[in-house]
Amino acid sequence: MSGTAPNGITSPRDSGKRHTFPRTARLLRHSDFERVYRRGRRHFASHLTVFYLPRAEGEGLRVGFTVGRVLGGAVDRNRMKRLLREAVRLHWPDSVVAMDVVINPKKSMLKVEFADLSSQVAQAFKVIQKFAEKQQTV
Repeated sequence: MSGTAPNGITSPRDSGKRHTFPRTARLLRHSDFERVYRRGRRHFASHLTVFYLPRAEGEGLRVGFTVGRVLGGAVDRNRMKRLLREAVRLHWPDSVVAMDVVINPKKSMLKVEFADLSSQVAQAFKVIQKFAEKQQTV
């Protein structure tokens, strides 16, 4: 199955298309990050912590990353963000209600293989999907 997700993220299976992470799929405002931290739920993994919170309006998933200076210099932090963006693109869920997600890596992420990181992101999205399905039935 190829094509574009509802919010514009192209599937890695699309041949010849550039894999994008559009502005509509990103969490950008500081107030949105704070809201997710204060009111959201958490999923803990070995190399990252994922915060998620359903939105009242809008559609689709919005993802943001928080990589603080305590995790390393600019080169290390930018590498973490690039790896996380790629893992998110590879495992973008097909159907999720309006949800904001913030991913916080841990220092150990710098030493982990991409396959392990990718599987942790995939597991986090499964947890978020299960939570969203439970919320729709309530």
